[in-house]
Amino acid sequence: MPESGPAAELTDPLPLARSLIRCASVTPADAGAQDVLCVMLRALGFTIHRLRYGETENVFARLGTEAPHLCFAGHTDVVPVGDAHWRTDPFVGEVRDGVLYGRGACDMKGAIAAFVAGVAQHLEQGRLKGSIGFLITGDEEGPATDGTVKVLEWMRANDQIPDFCLVGEPTCPAVLGDMVKIGRRGSVNIKIEVHGTQGHVAYPHRADNPVHRLIQALDALTSAPLDAGTDWFEPSTLQVTSIDVGNAATNVIPASARAALNIRFNDGHSGASLIAWVRAAMMRYADRFDIDSSISGESFVTRPGPLVDVLCTAIERATGVKPKLDTGGGTSDARFIARYCPVAEFGLVGATMHRADECVPVADLRDLARIYREIIAAFLA
Repeated sequence: MPESGPAAELTDPLPLARSLIRCASVTPADAGAQDVLCVMLRALGFTIHRLRYGETENVFARLGTEAPHLCFAGHTDVVPVGDAHWRTDPFVGEVRDGVLYGRGACDMKGAIAAFVAGVAQHLEQGRLKGSIGFLITGDEEGPATDGTVKVLEWMRANDQIPDFCLVGEPTCPAVLGDMVKIGRRGSVNIKIEVHGTQGHVAYPHRADNPVHRLIQALDALTSAPLDAGTDWFEPSTLQVTSIDVGNAATNVIPASARAALNIRFNDGHSGASLIAWVRAAMMRYADRFDIDSSISGESFVTRPGPLVDVLCTAIERATGVKPKLDTGGGTSDARFIARYCPVAEFGLVGATMHRADECVPVADLRDLARIYREIIAAFLA
């Protein structure tokens, strides 16, 4: 493609990232972010599919129709700016002393801009082999119900499932290139309400204190490790996040007591098995209780093999850094993609994500685009 063509205009990720940051797309608002992205992708020749579910704007785009199909995935929505003081407007995209500031600079509008720039750089090298997809949602930082989950269903129905998917979440802890996420722990939230019999504290034999029963059950649930970890995962963890009675009186045994907990679990468990385990523990200490649970995602791992090797080799070639393979951290939309195809995550250094003055060095942003170009060349060789 000639240097004066659309690809040449999009090879620098900085102006693309600034344009995206200027859209105040605090989840679930889009604020024009997907429009900005689609303009970029159309200029590169992508076929665009705008997919709206509920209030969520999503995009699936593809350049080429042949295999292999490499897909980049990410999100244009961002978290709120928060109450902390920002030194610059979070939706301006200011560059100061070689650093780009703004909400989404790190997580993950910067990576989306690097996706686009990496594709543009690759197209400058000649004819595209295979095809490149973009799965970009506006629902990752929110409930994650009308975004990647539903786009993937559409992709399956329309024969668009890729051979490999790379999510651009900020995975690197210290230096660009130092970590690739090949899996994530699962997450389950459980709310428990234990019912007792209200009464006067001076006559406990006439009451049934649900607080005592709840405390005994929580002690049993937290007293021993869930497991010792597995080949690619650290030990699962259970954290009690709330205990609430709401009792303003000092002389009343309450009628009920509530608790909430979160379990981050490895591939030795499923969300359903852990819910059943909690229920069985509760039955030992309480006759009457209710459990409300929700599984945010199951654990998954893309085990090392040819696809992961290609990814890591391309990163090392571009950076000189051999990436560590890891499964730690929170959840991401990769948990949904893993149901359909092999997936890994690689993006910027994540030190400032979700913080005030979120930022990325411009040099890292440009280096990431170059890394993505190397990844494209390696997968579509």
